Amino acid sequence: MLEEVTAIFNLPVYTPWGAYLGDLVNVIIDSDEGEIASLIVGNTNPALVVDSAPIAIPFRWVQAIGDIVILKYFPSSVPIKAPEGMEATVPAYQG
Repeated sequence: MLEEVTAIFNLPVYTPWGAYLGDLVNVIIDSDEGEIASLIVGNTNPALVVDSAPIAIPFRWVQAIGDIVILKYFPSSVPIKAPEGMEATVPAYQG
């Protein structure tokens, strides 16, 4: 069954433990394979992502997509590109 990728935009995204992560705002398509490579999550939960920055989630981390997106994996820390001299990882939600 074919669907437009825009049909999943703005769906809420949840971690495996049920915490709201953010909203699906875009996707990255692997044009060679013709499939979704990553989901871009915006309006992220500040308890999980520093400064509510948008993040890319590998599509292999997705468990299900329906009325919401449920992840089957989300790391305990989110690596970020930090300014020089600052810590390179930021702890994520430990709940």
